[in-house]
Amino acid sequence: MSEQDDLEYYIKFPTPYPPAPKDPSSGNTTAEPHEEFVFVYDEDKLPVVILLGWAGCQDKYLAKYSAIYEEKSCVTLRYTAPVECLFWKRYRMRDIGRRLVQVIADMNLHEHPIFFHVFSNGGAFLYQHVSFAMQQLETPLKVKGVIFDSAPGERRISSLFRAISAILGGHPFTNIPMSFVITIFLSILWLFEVIAQSLKEGCPIPTNPIALAEETHSWPQLFLYSNTDDLIPAKDVEKFASRRAARGVRVQMVRFTDSPHVKHYAAYREVYINIVCTFIHECLIPDNSSDLKEASHHREPAERPRLTKRVVLPSEASKPLM
Repeated sequence: MSEQDDLEYYIKFPTPYPPAPKDPSSGNTTAEPHEEFVFVYDEDKLPVVILLGWAGCQDKYLAKYSAIYEEKSCVTLRYTAPVECLFWKRYRMRDIGRRLVQVIADMNLHEHPIFFHVFSNGGAFLYQHVSFAMQQLETPLKVKGVIFDSAPGERRISSLFRAISAILGGHPFTNIPMSFVITIFLSILWLFEVIAQSLKEGCPIPTNPIALAEETHSWPQLFLYSNTDDLIPAKDVEKFASRRAARGVRVQMVRFTDSPHVKHYAAYREVYINIVCTFIHECLIPDNSSDLKEASHHREPAERPRLTKRVVLPSEASKPLM
């Protein structure tokens, strides 16, 4: 992709036809837990879910996640930043973030309720630049919430090595030395980048997703992470989420006990769908707290907790498909 090329994104609008009703004669009349969700906001303003993939993510994998929302009649937009822009041409990320926001506006989706579903540090880094671009808009997007899957985490050489190794793939005999060389090169490059940013006057270009802890936007955030993630440790996500809650953001944390990096959906399919659908449903509920206060002079309405945490046990894992 040259600097002037169009973004290679994928957008899908829901069909106007509702799904066919279940046949009572089939004997299977029990709905799945997530089938009860119908996101009602405005018939002319369907919810929009923007999925930002992890580094090296193929769209066929990201499409499995967007299908969750498409089944609920949401508009979905999928995009994964090029690997070279995430690792060594990072100066281009600001332009990508700005152009992605412009795509949303050009399609007249800026008046719709918008959610971001962000994967790993690659998706979080891109969201960071989208967030920065949104701050420059005269007419802000109507973002209702953000879902972080396996993100964000501190930049570490060990995590960088594992990420590069996963992207390269192939036989360990060639993978390990190549990953080692690329990791050293990028580490030196990032060191010079940090030094250059510290010497530059004005507003520095964001380079670390952890800096999102100081993001000015305060819409609700959901964090999906794991004890066994070898790229983004659980302690990084929990520390970040706590900092967001301390800034007044409504935060939900869901810790899976044994699922790998960006594999929580594969291991806990039904639980995962239920969690993200519940989050979006709650974010779409109008805030009537001001009306409640006017209606009652003696009792204040109960406020939602700023930070909640849930642990998903292995016994809740999805059963393998037959």
